[in-house]
Amino acid sequence: MTASPATPAQRHWLRRGLDQPGGKLPLFDEEGQRIDERLIRQCLTAGWAEPWFANPLKPDWLVCRLTVQGREVAEAASAAGVGKRPAKTMPQS
Repeated sequence: MTASPATPAQRHWLRRGLDQPGGKLPLFDEEGQRIDERLIRQCLTAGWAEPWFANPLKPDWLVCRLTVQGREVAEAASAAGVGKRPAKTMPQS
């Protein structure tokens, strides 16, 4: 079974695991919002992420890390500059 290409949101999330110890994927985005569980589950189903460990304090949180395939997707996106979050701009007065 071949996975569909990763969406920009999926690539962005996967890229964030490249610089983390063990390829740990974040639970929250850069603005402190929780990562959508559907996005996490889609990446798990595609084989790009795997559950890492259960959090006894927050059992509903999916603590995941990159798989070999996920690292390949993230590195390819990183090399191509794909999946980057656009820079925020300041509103003009």
